[in-house]
Amino acid sequence: MTELLQNLIDGLGRGSIYALLALGIAVIFGVMHLLNFAHGELITVSGYVSVWALGAGLSWWLLVPLIIVTSVATSLIIERVAFSRVRGANDFTLLLTSFGVHFVVSAIFLLYVSASVKNFSRPGWVADTYSIGSLNIEVFDTVVIIVTILTLVGTTLLLQRTMFGLALRAAAADFDTARLMGVKSDSVIRGAFALSGLLAGIAGVFWLMRAGSTTPSAGIDPMLKGVLAALIGGLGSLRGAVLGGFALGLAEVLLRSRLPGDLASLTEGVVFALIAVFFIFRPGGILTVATAERV
Repeated sequence: MTELLQNLIDGLGRGSIYALLALGIAVIFGVMHLLNFAHGELITVSGYVSVWALGAGLSWWLLVPLIIVTSVATSLIIERVAFSRVRGANDFTLLLTSFGVHFVVSAIFLLYVSASVKNFSRPGWVADTYSIGSLNIEVFDTVVIIVTILTLVGTTLLLQRTMFGLALRAAAADFDTARLMGVKSDSVIRGAFALSGLLAGIAGVFWLMRAGSTTPSAGIDPMLKGVLAALIGGLGSLRGAVLGGFALGLAEVLLRSRLPGDLASLTEGVVFALIAVFFIFRPGGILTVATAERV
């Protein structure tokens, strides 16, 4: 029982990061029907900013807001440079554009920075633990879970109680009708990318704290986790994105602890196989959302 509780806490900590990534992807999908495979590049750019900032003597207390601002700015730049030019195009064109952004950003760092891994110092408390009875809980997991809960509450309030949230939900339900009713498409789309960047920035803070390094291809893993979590939860559902993130994190931790020692390294492959089976029986994800209620 103790081991199971330990795994559940570890899984919730990991799943919280995935939930934030999936939430950012779900926001963009709700407005533009775009499954954004360039979402991980926000963390790639933030990772290199972290290398530069920590090398210049900046503390993690100042780096945290810098990472979030970098992520939001990068998201807005990507929208302006790439997606604004194909707005209104078919889904396949948008998908190819997101892949293109991913490869261009990776190539820029590969050609003009370095292909090697860039390491940076992590906060000392990341590896700290505390005990509750027989449980040894990481301080890092506790902070991640608390911040994720606060972020989810804040996002819910933003979407439910502000004019921007109302416009975003209206655009997600029916973009053409929302425009006829006075919703400005440019403002809504840029706001969605800013919100997506904010969520990715918060997730990126914890992702980079745990990783302690970055590479030109560092965005691939968080992008895959976010996309998978969004798909598991049901594309277009913000609640589903959160549930998908937690489900993915718990699955990884529980499988890693339950698989025999020589198979533990295959956890990722087993997770992908289970997800494939899941989609066979429930292709719409955990929460199936009607088109008119996508957000």
